[in-house]
Amino acid sequence: MAEQCCEVGAAPRGNVMILACSGGSNVGQLSNQAAVELTVEGFGRMFCLAGIGGHLSGFVQSAKDVPAMVAIDGCQVGCAKAILTHAEVPLKAYVVLTDLGIEKNKNFQLDRETVEKVKAAVKEACKDLPADAPSGPACCS
Repeated sequence: MAEQCCEVGAAPRGNVMILACSGGSNVGQLSNQAAVELTVEGFGRMFCLAGIGGHLSGFVQSAKDVPAMVAIDGCQVGCAKAILTHAEVPLKAYVVLTDLGIEKNKNFQLDRETVEKVKAAVKEACKDLPADAPSGPACCS
């Protein structure tokens, strides 16, 4: 039986599929925290990057089909981007936190100002994505 993630194009209207690095550094955790907060705020919906990395068919197909998606990587290693490339999922919008001048380290005390900076960068990266994504059920949450 095939894994199910989402209906084709299940991003809510004006929202994006958010795929975030959740790596073992401050920037990985900043990526994840920004994705969580953007989801709570209604900007987009966080989806399961691990499901795509595991090549679960429903997750991969959903990522290929969604009209608006952003990948957030913590650093230049680019794990989220590599996962999408390996799964043959087109990159639509992309943010790398170290490119924003955030230094990668092991300090997991995330400060509000930096989280807000990341969220603003994600929103900016998504400004040219389709705003009329069809609505669908909650999924991959």
